[in-house]
Amino acid sequence: MAANPRRLGKPGSYRLGSMAGPPPPRPILSSPRYPAWIPGRRGPALLWLVAWLAGAAILAVGALAGLWYLPFVAGLATGLAARYGRLRLRVSLPAVILVSAAGWAAALAWLMLRDGLPERSVARTIAALGGLPAHSTVGIAVTLLVAAVQAAAGLWLGRALAPGRAR
Repeated sequence: MAANPRRLGKPGSYRLGSMAGPPPPRPILSSPRYPAWIPGRRGPALLWLVAWLAGAAILAVGALAGLWYLPFVAGLATGLAARYGRLRLRVSLPAVILVSAAGWAAALAWLMLRDGLPERSVARTIAALGGLPAHSTVGIAVTLLVAAVQAAAGLWLGRALAPGRAR
């Protein structure tokens, strides 16, 4: 076996460690699935809307019951389901943020309309104490932002904990 000096340092010139031939070709991975509103792809839009409303209702009832951490749990569950269902982050992140903010907004609206409690004045005071403009809208917006951040953190953790294939 004669060595060709022009092949030294080139790929394939040193066959160290294996007497076998080239490795077998890699299997073609299926593309990740994502919700599409085209009929026949991932289900009808009405089913997605019902699931979205059910998630928001569960979060609203949880907020009324005092379960302030429920958006995090919902994000965690969505992250696990999104990893197993191969849903893309660009679809699951806005969905979980909207559901959690809508759930908390529904709970706040229920308290303000039904019970006549002074949530607006409390929100105004909390915003002023937090160094923000003393408007009730700012306090409510910060509350909804907290729900969105909790949901995003839960989604991140759920996707990190779920086993998945590397791309």
